[in-house]
Amino acid sequence: MSTVLYTDAQAVNIYPASDLFLRHRLQIVEEVWELVLREECGQQMVDLLRQLRDLCSPEGQATDNQASSVSSLIENLSINEAIRAARGFALYFQLINIVEQDYEQKQQLTRYEEEERSGEKETLPPIIYSSNQQVEDVHLNSGVNADLLVKSWQAKPNSKDKGTFAELFPKLFKLNVPPAQIQRLIAQLDVRLVFTAHPTEIVRPTIREKQRRVVDLLQNLDASEKRSGNTSAGVYSWETTQLRSQLLEEIRLWWRTDELHQFKPSVLDEVDYALHYFQEVLFEAIPQLYQRLEYSLNSTFSRLEPPSKSFCQFGSWVGSDRDGNPSVTPEITWQTACYQRHMVLNKYIDSAKGLIELLSVSLHWSDVLPDLLESLEIEQSQMSEVYDELALRYRQEPYRLKLAYVVKRLENTRERNSALRKREIIKDDKAPIYRSVSEFLADLRLIQRNLSETGLKCQQLENLLTQVEIFGFNLTQLDIRQESTRHSDAIGEILEYLGILDQKYDDLPEEEKIAWLTKELQTRRPLIPAQLPFGDKTNEIVETMRLVHSLQKEFGCNICQTYIISMCRSVSDVLEVLLLAKEAGLYDPGTAVGTIRVIPLFETVEDLQRSRQVMKDLFSLPLYRALLAGGYEVYEEGKETKQEGESSPLYPNLQEIMLGYSDSNKDSGFLSSNWEIHKAQKSLQHIAEQYGLGVRIFHGRGGSVGRGGGPAYEAILAQPGKSINGRIKITEQGEVLASKYSLPDLALYNLETITTAVIQASLLRAGFDDIEPWNEIMEELAARSRSHYRDLIYEQPDFIDFFNQVTPIEEISQLQISSRPARRPSGKKGLSSLRAIPWVFSWTQTRFLLPAWYGVGTALQEFLNEAPEDHIQLLQCFYRKWPFFKMVISKVEMTLAKVDLQMGRHYVEELSKDEDKQRFDRVFNQISSEYYLTRNLVLKITGHERLLDGDPVLQRSVQLRNGTIVPLGFIQVSLLKRLRDSKNNASSGVIHSRYSKGELLRGALLTINGIAAGMRNTG
Repeated sequence: MSTVLYTDAQAVNIYPASDLFLRHRLQIVEEVWELVLREECGQQMVDLLRQLRDLCSPEGQATDNQASSVSSLIENLSINEAIRAARGFALYFQLINIVEQDYEQKQQLTRYEEEERSGEKETLPPIIYSSNQQVEDVHLNSGVNADLLVKSWQAKPNSKDKGTFAELFPKLFKLNVPPAQIQRLIAQLDVRLVFTAHPTEIVRPTIREKQRRVVDLLQNLDASEKRSGNTSAGVYSWETTQLRSQLLEEIRLWWRTDELHQFKPSVLDEVDYALHYFQEVLFEAIPQLYQRLEYSLNSTFSRLEPPSKSFCQFGSWVGSDRDGNPSVTPEITWQTACYQRHMVLNKYIDSAKGLIELLSVSLHWSDVLPDLLESLEIEQSQMSEVYDELALRYRQEPYRLKLAYVVKRLENTRERNSALRKREIIKDDKAPIYRSVSEFLADLRLIQRNLSETGLKCQQLENLLTQVEIFGFNLTQLDIRQESTRHSDAIGEILEYLGILDQKYDDLPEEEKIAWLTKELQTRRPLIPAQLPFGDKTNEIVETMRLVHSLQKEFGCNICQTYIISMCRSVSDVLEVLLLAKEAGLYDPGTAVGTIRVIPLFETVEDLQRSRQVMKDLFSLPLYRALLAGGYEVYEEGKETKQEGESSPLYPNLQEIMLGYSDSNKDSGFLSSNWEIHKAQKSLQHIAEQYGLGVRIFHGRGGSVGRGGGPAYEAILAQPGKSINGRIKITEQGEVLASKYSLPDLALYNLETITTAVIQASLLRAGFDDIEPWNEIMEELAARSRSHYRDLIYEQPDFIDFFNQVTPIEEISQLQISSRPARRPSGKKGLSSLRAIPWVFSWTQTRFLLPAWYGVGTALQEFLNEAPEDHIQLLQCFYRKWPFFKMVISKVEMTLAKVDLQMGRHYVEELSKDEDKQRFDRVFNQISSEYYLTRNLVLKITGHERLLDGDPVLQRSVQLRNGTIVPLGFIQVSLLKRLRDSKNNASSGVIHSRYSKGELLRGALLTINGIAAGMRNTG
């Protein structure tokens, strides 16, 4: 494979022979990419990119002697040449992403098919580690070395088939896990994935659409080449030649499309971006997830019942998360709910029309049950126009006629929803509609039952039933999130206006706040007047609660039943929200029944540590315990009152608690953050058990490692097993949606691995998390890591200036990628107000990736200094046996592989002001020293010669990108330097730049896009 970027020798090093297909596919896109650049920019640009790439080392890291030569080359480029070079590299990265994702999808599909055909599974020793066993049941040696641990099945190398149902259930069988225990776990299986809008996709939706067309062309090209045979001699069939020509045309159109957002996206734009994955991929993929689980379960445990079809559900913060985003108003949330219902109704209408074409069963050749004929008579009286139009055509085809009535009801329901979305008066409120999803399900099950009784089965109908049970008429559940002080400020203003308290509410001690709130929650007397005479912020809080009540009344309780309190620090924070909910009719103090869950979100390390006492005090309140015991009533959509037998408590005695990864990491560093979250889960589970309650942990994971991201399968297995117990809720950040959900088989595999991990972590617990000496060592490591991290971030006097000058944080804030501001409301330039997303994004751009590893090396080294030989063996044992420790080290290793300190030094040298260079050099040297220390210790613990030797696929992917990011980083530095010089000259009244500020900013932003694509993440 000889291309503009890689010689044959380099390609062989990067790609093993087993990846011939990937190499071939990359060769095609690189050839087309080079043709596009030649036709659009000329041979000179191709030569320039080749020259820039040749200046990089084969390993993909910047070298010591290249900075001057690269800088001089780039400094001589005009702004247009620099922008074109940046765009060329950015396009290259995105094409590589497309090829790799498509390749990964093919690998997953092929591997799954092989699993189904093969009867060979991994042989495991018959050791039982179940969620029912306590530590003492396993008879673990409580000493540090714990000899029995060596015999654990987890000591075996990871199977290449890990994470699939086909691998999981035979493993459970061979480990002698009791079927009854598996059945209990399966019956309560509850996986919830919540899509968020931040960090939003840096790639425009227009570009995403072009990427999808490129994927389609590549897949068609695969099929064409298979049909036409060997193309190695460069001889292609007519069909293959046409497809390659179309690919060239598509990428040329892409090249001429602006990569940057033309305007700052609105919240509804973000809603559209996120829901696209449901419309294009997830709606069709989700029935296959259930089918895979059912098939694999029955293949091994034939007598076990599968879970409910809705075991995997989706939520969304897009259009409902108002924490720090003033653009998310009650009206926007209403629009979002209507938009979601409109989208899912369209899907159902298309599916029902497809069934009309399929179910052509005639009464001449098949009987039907009387209940179907009775249903048709009722429908005729309610929708005579449908009968008059279609009765003759479908006179002997009852399924088609029934489905025609179904389609009409769905269309009427959609029309009513459109009027609600526009806030219009409904023209025909007598038109037959589906007032609840249960009515729609009843019609579908009537058809299913008739088919079944006559010996027929329709998979398309089964798929639709699964989709309806999962998505309902709402598509996703909307979570409301707001910051804690907004609620206390609102209650304070209300009480001051009404003159209820003798002193300001905020001045009350916590105990008095709790006492007053508890008393107020037990009265039916309204506190807040119907007409709101308060300030805008207080009115917005009250109106949001009233909106939730309106949503539940129109859409049903499931549309919005979660209210998350960010920066939750006390019991009063929770009771304040409950009081506001009571005032909106979401909580009845007389019956202690509510239709909304109040979810505390603990974010900083101090808040995580405080969470134990907060929840213990909260569970001690009889009023709150009564609320949890009563459950949450489920009301059908559109019904004023519930009918007997129609509703039941939803998860009584279950408390959901959210843990934040981003802010805790920003606050105390990667190791400390992960350990505090790990400890919090264990202690919160223990406290809940003391009160007879269950817990569902909501993991607020970011996309990047610095914000809790990384492979979900390993992360879930690393959680304390009892804290999962078949239930998990996880955020899926906007930046990772494309990599996980843009292709059907890749989306399906991602959902399968998450579900598999939840089942496995719940049933197979080896007890490592409960070995106290190991916990004590981790506590010590976390404390040392946190101390070293904070010494740099918060105590180093030059660090803030270093961060603001050396990274593109100022320019990132000008990217039109999110409706939410980069900083919290205080807006100060310190770290406290800066959100975790741009914080991590900035370090990723400069190739430091500092938040994901800094402090780990020092902590490990100080521990090793105490007993070098014994402690290194112990850490290696941790890595082999303890899922939590392995997850932490693996994430650090992956991040270190992406770090390029030589590139980072170039940012420091070129972007530092002359008067700051000396002090910034000291900061850089401190970072550099920690990096090399961390890298060496990680290699020693893992036993690898090079980073990521244990994951050659990821190693290949990282190496492939690293090389090309280097010249793009040099271009970014050059443009940032020119841009900042231009600003300084303009402010001093001296203007001598050849380029406008707008041109330079545009170029800098394009490089930010390109590096983000190359690194495959933003924040």
